[in-house]
Amino acid sequence: MVVDLYTDGACKGNPGPGGWGALLRFGDHEKELCGGEPETTNNRMELTAVIEGLRALKRACKVRVHTDSQYVKKGISEWLANWRRRGWKTSEGKPVKNQDLWQALDRAVAEHEVEWFWVRGHAGHPENERADALANQGVLKGLGRA
Repeated sequence: MVVDLYTDGACKGNPGPGGWGALLRFGDHEKELCGGEPETTNNRMELTAVIEGLRALKRACKVRVHTDSQYVKKGISEWLANWRRRGWKTSEGKPVKNQDLWQALDRAVAEHEVEWFWVRGHAGHPENERADALANQGVLKGLGRA
């Protein structure tokens, strides 16, 4: 079973009110998720979108995560192992930003077989555009307007 997970985050101001969106697709079945926070950053919302999408899966799956965030893609595939090894410190010895979410993502990924794909944002990719629309709905939820 292979699930495609399309994710996006949005923030109106950075920091500011933010939202996240996730579109899960398995064959002909789709599920849309979104949420938001009144005060956050875009990077936090990008991470939250992936975490919440993976948490929505009821059993271990092969998952193809599609994100337009280089921060998420590089973080998970290039930086995370070193952060873990260094006790959640950067190469400069500073605490990793968004450590709580990176650790949550690390746990969520461990439950699945995950492949990562970067897509260019706002470039007409239909599923990325849907994830973006969901993230913007999430902003309204974060503000208590939806």
